Amino acid sequence: MWNSDKNVYLSMFFGHDGSVTCGDFTPDGKIVCTGSDDGTQRIWNPRNGENLQIVEDHPYHREGLTCLTISPDSLLAITRAKDSSVHMVNITSGKVISSLTAHIDSIECIGLSASFPWLATGSMDHKLIIWDLEHSLPCLTCDHEVRSHSLAWLGKSRFIATGTADGRIRIWDSLLGIV
Repeated sequence: MWNSDKNVYLSMFFGHDGSVTCGDFTPDGKIVCTGSDDGTQRIWNPRNGENLQIVEDHPYHREGLTCLTISPDSLLAITRAKDSSVHMVNITSGKVISSLTAHIDSIECIGLSASFPWLATGSMDHKLIIWDLEHSLPCLTCDHEVRSHSLAWLGKSRFIATGTADGRIRIWDSLLGIV
């Protein structure tokens, strides 16, 4: 870990068996979660480097993690992986509380709306899916002509911007599924 304000090294966390591919702090800064090519998520205390939880095995990812994001209330880590799955993990217990499956190829981007509990996922399958996290269900599936590499909710609005393999940015209405 690095303190960028003071430009000093603080500590190193050890535990993953593969490359660390993603990570995020809880908004309150009390926890850091990391994901790895080894297919695990680790939950850490950033103050002392203690590994608090290891999330692995059924029903977790079968392949390496590619991204994770943490809910605004610091309770959930949402992870995606090369195996086209999305899982919601309770940060305190380290338990998978829900799994989202609808994509048929690697999920490349994920984003929580500012008006949580909405989640958007973009995949190599050329789909943008809007999820209702309270019910763990897809609400809307939007078809892309090409795969999306990045996405972002536009503030607290219902609009999502996606960056795609053809170099374009598209703005989607998350309620209507139209560009």
